[in-house]
Amino acid sequence: MHSPFVFSYVTQCLYSKKRLHRNKSINVLLKTIAYFNFESISVNNKSIRELVKQNFPEVQFDKSTVDLLFMNELSASSFEKILSEKKLHNDSLILIDSIYANRQNLAQWHQLIALPEITVSIDMYYCGLISIRREQVKEHFRIRI
Repeated sequence: MHSPFVFSYVTQCLYSKKRLHRNKSINVLLKTIAYFNFESISVNNKSIRELVKQNFPEVQFDKSTVDLLFMNELSASSFEKILSEKKLHNDSLILIDSIYANRQNLAQWHQLIALPEITVSIDMYYCGLISIRREQVKEHFRIRI
């Protein structure tokens, strides 16, 4: 692994023994919120939103700019819309659930990680994480969780 950002995230967050939820994608979401100490997130699923509120009562939802965006799926055109709305900042992360659920999700994932704005992508099979960190060299990782 070449990126210090990704190395730290994987070793200190993803590979930590702490298990916050039995669903691997939701476990990654909760561990990521805790690791980065995110203050503002957007979640498009009510039950997951309630779960996040229970674990992180200080987290705010759907502010104009968010630290973490959790999506069930994300197309390249939807990503472009999110960028145009300036909902993300340089250190924002997008976590996409079930990237291998079907061919459409996988095709969308591959279109997303090919976009020039995406500098870091992490394929964790159950979910995928993308970043727009401008200082980061474009890299793609496959991580086993």
